[in-house]
Amino acid sequence: MKAIYHIPVLPEESIRGLNLFPGAHVVDATYGGGGHSALILEELGNGRLFAFDQDGDVEEQVIHDDRLIFIRHNFRYIRNFLRFFQVTSIDAVFADLGVSSHDFDVPERGFSFRFDGKLDMRMNRNSTVNAAHIINTYPEDQLVTLFRLYGEIKNAWRLVSEIIRERNVSLIKTTTRLKEIASRCAPKAMENKYLAQVFQALRIEVNDEMEALKEFLQSALQVLKPGGRLVVITYHSLEDRICKNFLKTGNFEGKVEKDFYGNLQVPFRMVNRKVIVPQADELKENPRARSAKLRIAEKK
Repeated sequence: MKAIYHIPVLPEESIRGLNLFPGAHVVDATYGGGGHSALILEELGNGRLFAFDQDGDVEEQVIHDDRLIFIRHNFRYIRNFLRFFQVTSIDAVFADLGVSSHDFDVPERGFSFRFDGKLDMRMNRNSTVNAAHIINTYPEDQLVTLFRLYGEIKNAWRLVSEIIRERNVSLIKTTTRLKEIASRCAPKAMENKYLAQVFQALRIEVNDEMEALKEFLQSALQVLKPGGRLVVITYHSLEDRICKNFLKTGNFEGKVEKDFYGNLQVPFRMVNRKVIVPQADELKENPRARSAKLRIAEKK
């Protein structure tokens, strides 16, 4: 097995939540460095694992195992590809929604304000839209909406006015230049958090993450067998709200629906009533896990 370049978050809790057994058919919707997939394979016996990831860098990390089928595509398409492989139902689906630590640590990917690099942020490098395109071409109101919605930035108008003023002088092409602009707008003693929100908002827009997540969840529900498990790790409030609402109610608004007789119409049974979070010993080894929340649901 190739070296893992991303430390898996909540590994034991995730595998336990999937309720695996020999012969199971499983989807790892976010392969990354293969850490969770390696653990899943240990439990599968003669089962099969369908692993998805749109990032080309990940292909170098794919485990050589006949039971693993790697699919280099966005997880929003899991249902289509399972059909291609003539698989109609799955026993368990797993997704770790965090960005790989590898991507954050490679300056040219442009995900992190810690390094100077191109303003890129594409998880799929074949995509035609990157962060520089958005920063330099989106109109003012669209940028404001983006930073408010995906970054939860309260002074988005000020941030955007600074961006537009600077891009009118010369195009904003690097992470360092965006960092310099955004830093002027950051509240005192909260610069790093503010910059993280700015970069998060851009990354979500570049990769259409929220819509992809919604399509993934709907597809996962369709492909899971009754009694099958869906295990999801989230990292920020936007994606966690979407997952929580869908797992508890079957829709993204969180509205509980009832049938004619007043019975609740929910597609899942929540296995863990409270979210599972990393313990102190894990956080010491993997600080990036600090905001992780794990939810486990079983299809009715």
